Amino acid sequence: MLPPTMESPKMTSEDSILTILQRDYANFPRQQTLSIYDADVYFQDPLTQFRGLARYEKMIQFLVRWFQAIDLQLHDIARVDQEITTRWTLSWTSPLPWKPRIAISGRSELTLNEAGLIISHIDYWDCSRWDVVKQHFQR
Repeated sequence: MLPPTMESPKMTSEDSILTILQRDYANFPRQQTLSIYDADVYFQDPLTQFRGLARYEKMIQFLVRWFQAIDLQLHDIARVDQEITTRWTLSWTSPLPWKPRIAISGRSELTLNEAGLIISHIDYWDCSRWDVVKQHFQR
């Protein structure tokens, strides 16, 4: 069973995948609609890659546990056939004593299967991993 913050709202016939994703970005990391993902979803970002919805849930739970004031701003979303692209900025407060505020802008490429479920979610950052580390020590 999912913890209360991870309960998935049920999709209704009025909900389109884009509407659901817009709502999920606005609520991130809470109230994510996990029912739009295939059980064997592939996830990749500049730090990690893995398969499986359970692992995706654990990654979100990790973020909730260790980072504060997580904010995911969606700037653009578009769908062409079975591909969805998004542009976003993710920011959070790191758990270091001086509480640095970190921000990463980037884009995601989501691929849908024939059933309309997300089978691939690949994130690309507009900066390097080193740039993210450096943000922890800038004022």
